[in-house]
Amino acid sequence: MAAGAPRIFVSHLAGVPVFDPVGDQVGRVSDLVAMLRVGRRPPRLLGMVVEVLSRRRVFVPMTRITGVESGQVITTGVVNMRRFEQRPTERLVLGELLDRRVTLVETGEEVTVLDVAIQQLPARRDWEIDKVFVRRGKGGALRRRGEALTVEWSAVTGFSLEEHGQGAENLVATFEKLRPADLANVLHHLSPKRRAEVAAALDDDRLADVLEELPEDDQIEILGKLKEERAADVLEAMDPDDAADLLSELPEEDKERLLTLMQPDDAADVRRLLAYEERTAGGLMTTEPIVLRPDATVADALARVRQQDLSPALAAQVYVCRPPDETPTGKYLGTVHFQRLLRDPPFTLVSALVDSDLPPLGPATPLPAVTSYFAAYNLVAAPVVDESGSLLGAVTVDDVLDHLLPDDWRETEFHEEGVHRG
Repeated sequence: MAAGAPRIFVSHLAGVPVFDPVGDQVGRVSDLVAMLRVGRRPPRLLGMVVEVLSRRRVFVPMTRITGVESGQVITTGVVNMRRFEQRPTERLVLGELLDRRVTLVETGEEVTVLDVAIQQLPARRDWEIDKVFVRRGKGGALRRRGEALTVEWSAVTGFSLEEHGQGAENLVATFEKLRPADLANVLHHLSPKRRAEVAAALDDDRLADVLEELPEDDQIEILGKLKEERAADVLEAMDPDDAADLLSELPEEDKERLLTLMQPDDAADVRRLLAYEERTAGGLMTTEPIVLRPDATVADALARVRQQDLSPALAAQVYVCRPPDETPTGKYLGTVHFQRLLRDPPFTLVSALVDSDLPPLGPATPLPAVTSYFAAYNLVAAPVVDESGSLLGAVTVDDVLDHLLPDDWRETEFHEEGVHRG
């Protein structure tokens, strides 16, 4: 990059794509790595943490970066694929510097860090953090009113101190557009203290989505640091099968206490799932598939499929049952696949379109048989029906994959022992 390049605020770099010289995407920016220096000298920017397509986080030195803009980062194309491990002298810019309470040197006033700016030094390839964007006022700055101003790095002090009351609102806002799995990866790599702060700042639905993507140990740690009432709210927002999996790892007294705090209907769904063996169709299923009565129309079905919070696997088909139309239902009549819904007029009754030839799974069906069933019928979701013919729920392909992979696959994805960058 040429000397005199414009100043860039780091929040604009979060999640942006990283490309090699020929235009192929290498990954996305996950964080930036800086080294604090003695006195009030601006920190030196060492490089970027880039999440490559396999979700591995690797370190890319600034000397390997030839272009930095708010919309993209260009590298030399030579990227060391060894997993990033933070060194004791390093600071993660997004994960550790944003939301800190620091002090204005001139007035002694405490302010909150909203963002920091980086700039390449003239006639050199080195980068520094030279500006700090702060807001006056107490607490999490995004939810408080106060004057915002940009100051020199040397105009503030307090970055080198251990932060006891660091907020998380600005970091959460920075990663607002990340998918839950990607935000979970960011959360996993934060310190336990910072992870708890970010979890506390997320709303219930967002935290529920992220918890579903975290390794088991992180799930238990985060849930244990929430107030019990909020933990119950987050469990209610999770998919019932994921909530059941998480609760099954807790001591019996903790599990029962949280279930008691949950809304009765949500707790009932989770209790039903906990009654099944884990590696069976009943243990894998969700209790919230799309269920329609026989007199519903194609238009009704498509309206349900379009619901924003529905996973693609559950949106791939609807299940036609006699009342009641919540699991466990009345008699299960069959499945209508999404493609069939697109081929028929909106006024057509779904009862005329059911695929009744597809045999449903029983709740005791073991995982190997469930896997073979999905492969044989090329499915992304399948109905689970009890001996009386009532629909209990649906197994989705993502839950099958979760149980086919090794028990520690999330940890294996997030960790790799014995690697250090050179």
